Amino acid sequence: MNKNEIMSRASKIVGKASFQLKKHSPEILVVAGVAGTVVSAIIACKATLKVNEIVEDVKHDIDDVHDAVEKGITKAGENYSVEDSKKDLAVIYAKTGVSFAKLYAPAVILGTLSITSILASNNILRKRNVALSAAYAAVDKGFKDYRERVVERFGEQVDKELKYNIKAKKFDEVTTDPENGKEKKVKTMANVVNPADLSDYAHFFSTSRYLASDHDYNMMFLRAEQNYANDKLTSRGYLFLNEVCERLGLPITKAGQVVGWVKNSEKSDGFVDFNIREIGRDVDGRYESDILLDFNVDGPILDLI
Repeated sequence: MNKNEIMSRASKIVGKASFQLKKHSPEILVVAGVAGTVVSAIIACKATLKVNEIVEDVKHDIDDVHDAVEKGITKAGENYSVEDSKKDLAVIYAKTGVSFAKLYAPAVILGTLSITSILASNNILRKRNVALSAAYAAVDKGFKDYRERVVERFGEQVDKELKYNIKAKKFDEVTTDPENGKEKKVKTMANVVNPADLSDYAHFFSTSRYLASDHDYNMMFLRAEQNYANDKLTSRGYLFLNEVCERLGLPITKAGQVVGWVKNSEKSDGFVDFNIREIGRDVDGRYESDILLDFNVDGPILDLI
């Protein structure tokens, strides 16, 4: 292996290590900050054990000053006045302050660095979240613009089929022959959607604990909840997706904790739309009709509130 290859490999290793450190810097800073805080507390506790020594020395010096004032002379036999005692007491207090500062300085410095480390970690994460929000907004705008062009050229039905990846599929359906009353299997075609192709913001209402056997009741319930969500958005100014899902009895998601709707923002629609759609899906080879809810969230709203 020649020198250039060694340098090239070493450069790659250093570059990779540097990238990993930068990638995990928030976690490293938090761990360092927490560890530093614990160590600073231990150092402060050990320093406290030495406080009595300083206090005793200070007390002894102050007692000597008071005795000298009462007698008017020092132990060395020199004249001693009240003014002399004030100067000496000031020196004693100053030295005491310096002694306490030196005693607790390591703990204070380490504690300050630890807090700074934790704050630096938070600052890095905040900047990354801002960058992610900006990236999401750009992607979301591009996707919406693309859908508008699809609708303009091919119509809403094609847009719906492409968005949900709706495909025609054959199903075995059991029917009864009206002439002899016998059951028989027939092949039927139906359009279905694959749940795996849906976004994190879409849900089938069949997963709700509030699902009823009456279809009309389910539709009435959903429209009423949509009106309620819009009223809450109007009164409060913001609304998270998980808040809506909880009221609908739907599973909450990680994405639902940060995405939602805001009122009176250039980046929002300004209203809640469940996009209620009756759609079919494949359940273990059987066709089932379901209600799809595809919420028109404005994206991450923490920076918009």
